[in-house]
Amino acid sequence: MYIALLTYTAPRNEVDYALPEHADWVRSHFSHGLFLVSGKGNGDADQVILTRPCLRGKLDAVLATDPFVIQRLARYTVIEFSATRTSHEFHAINEALAS
Repeated sequence: MYIALLTYTAPRNEVDYALPEHADWVRSHFSHGLFLVSGKGNGDADQVILTRPCLRGKLDAVLATDPFVIQRLARYTVIEFSATRTSHEFHAINEALAS
């Protein structure tokens, strides 16, 4: 699994202008099943995305297609981890990921 931390690199008004296109991009990756959770960051990251396990190269290729990245409005930092313990609510997801 990965945590993708998005940090804006441009002024907020430029980011806001591109937000609808970015939101469509995020929705498309939820519908394709890659993204599990996303939301606004509280701290160093402006946005956070939790993904399903996949090849790192595939994730990097997907993140490179984010309109924010293409327009050089933001950059990603990716953290890879293995979920070894989950809450009851995430148990079904953890079972699916393990198989």
